[in-house]
Amino acid sequence: MKRIDSVKNEHVKRWKKLKTKKGRETTGRFLIEGYHLVEEAIKAQKLVEYILLTEGANPPATLSLQNEDVIIVSDQIMKELSETETPQGIAAVCVLPSEPDVERLEGQFLLIDRVQDPGNLGTMIRTADAAGMTGVILGEGSVDVFNSKVIRASQGSIFHLPVMKGNLQEWVLRLKHAMIPVFGTSLQGASSYTAIEPQAQFAIIMGNEGEGMSASLLEMTDQNIYIPIHGKAESLNVAVATGILLYYFKG
Repeated sequence: MKRIDSVKNEHVKRWKKLKTKKGRETTGRFLIEGYHLVEEAIKAQKLVEYILLTEGANPPATLSLQNEDVIIVSDQIMKELSETETPQGIAAVCVLPSEPDVERLEGQFLLIDRVQDPGNLGTMIRTADAAGMTGVILGEGSVDVFNSKVIRASQGSIFHLPVMKGNLQEWVLRLKHAMIPVFGTSLQGASSYTAIEPQAQFAIIMGNEGEGMSASLLEMTDQNIYIPIHGKAESLNVAVATGILLYYFKG
C-alpha cells in the first residue's frame, strides 16, 4: 500500500488542481470526499482511480479494494484536498465519465438552463434521481456538475443517472422530434402546472435562479407552466419547484 506524507508531492499538487473546473477538464479527473460518495462512486464502476485514506480511516467493509488503488495520506494532505470543515479521512480521485451516448430519445428528462448555485444543481439532480427520471440535460452557463459542492448536494446521484451537457435549443429540437412534449417554466404567459395531465414521456426545463428560463427557450416549448404561490413568498426555490413538477408529471 502506497503512502504520501508531503503536501509538496507531485501527485498531491495535481490532485489539488482538481478543485478547479480548469483542472478537472485538463486532467479528465475529479475529486470526491466522504464515505458515502466514495462508496457510490465505486458502485458506479470504472470511475475511481485512487482511494485516499488517512491513517486510521478504514473503507466500508462492503467495498472490495485492491492494494494498488489505496494511498495512505497524511492528515495535512487530506485537509489540503478537502473542502469540508471536518474531513472524514477518505477521498477519491475519479475519472470524468464519458458523455452518455443517446441514440434513441425516450423517457422523462429534466433540462437545466443556467442554474448557478451548486447546492441547487446538486439537489435538482438528486431529486431527478429520486423521481426516477431518465436523465438530466445541463445547458451551457450552468455551474460545473463536478464542482465538489454539486457532488455533495447530489448525495451520489450524479453516479446513478445520465447527466448530459449541451446546447438546450438543440436538445429541445431533438426531444420534439422524438415526440416528447417539452414544458417550460415561466410566470408570464403560462398555465398552472395542474392544468396539464401527468405524462408518460416529458421534458421539463428549469431556469436560472434570478432570471428564469431564457426567452429563446420559452418560445420553443410545447407549453409553459408555473406553480401558483398561495402565500406571501415572492417565488419558490428552483430546486423545490423542480421536485414539485417532476413528481406531479410522473403521476
